[in-house]
Amino acid sequence: MNEPVRILGVPTDYGASRRGVDMGPSAIRYAELGAALRAMGLEPTDAGDLSVPRAEGRDPGRADAKYLPVVESVCTRLADRVRETLSAGGTPLVLGGDHSIAIGSLAGATHDADVGVLWFDAHGDFNTPTTTPSGNVHGMALAAALGRGEFGELDWARAPGLDPSRVALVGVRDLDAGEQAALRGSDVHAYTMSDIDDRGVTAVVADAVDAASGGDGVHVSLDLDWLEPTEAPGVGTPVRGGVTYREAHAALERVATDATVRSLELVEVNPILDDHNATGELAVELAASALGKRIL
Repeated sequence: MNEPVRILGVPTDYGASRRGVDMGPSAIRYAELGAALRAMGLEPTDAGDLSVPRAEGRDPGRADAKYLPVVESVCTRLADRVRETLSAGGTPLVLGGDHSIAIGSLAGATHDADVGVLWFDAHGDFNTPTTTPSGNVHGMALAAALGRGEFGELDWARAPGLDPSRVALVGVRDLDAGEQAALRGSDVHAYTMSDIDDRGVTAVVADAVDAASGGDGVHVSLDLDWLEPTEAPGVGTPVRGGVTYREAHAALERVATDATVRSLELVEVNPILDDHNATGELAVELAASALGKRIL
């Protein structure tokens, strides 16, 4: 990867149910993200953070899709920034914030491009306002980008041209009943933690990369709750039984080797819940692996 990396922070937390994830971009930067990328020979530039309305004092609006107008505002602007970065020959590295920002990342990454998606997450993020048990939009991001349910009527949410057969979920282990049914009826490739247990992480990731690759490359969306909570304690929705530290690196190293990474996002780092910024530091390490860092 020779093109410069452009860092875009999106300090949101209204898409989630726990406060603090809006400080994720600062935590990842504090873990010396820029220095880590420069040490790899990359050319990072930090474009700062998007201006994001605070949730305090705001009415969440509808209970089945909380703060949706604010999500629209932020994701529309993020899509523009991602699209501009790609048009200029750069690689967007988006720092969240809660996972609702992926709606904007994907809208920008897929603009006038044939892009697949690798989604590393404990959760499916495949709910819609009809199926959600919480109303939190971070649990709907992938469904929104694919235009499922009422999101199909929202031009700002749908990622143009995104083909569900080119989307691969890796390591999911906590799915709501509505998500289970929706995923079974979709063309999305869903690889669970049981698949990783049975076959090993590199074999599963190889299949996921095969499914997502082609065209102009892949968008990689990495929710830090994908990892075992003892490895990544600073996340808002931890789920036991995730991947280990070494499995996570092996997975992202395989992505860097076998796929063309067009854009990358790191989400759901919550420093309030973290232990000495361990999760922020892990996010930096995994970003480096996804962008090509090797042991030797």
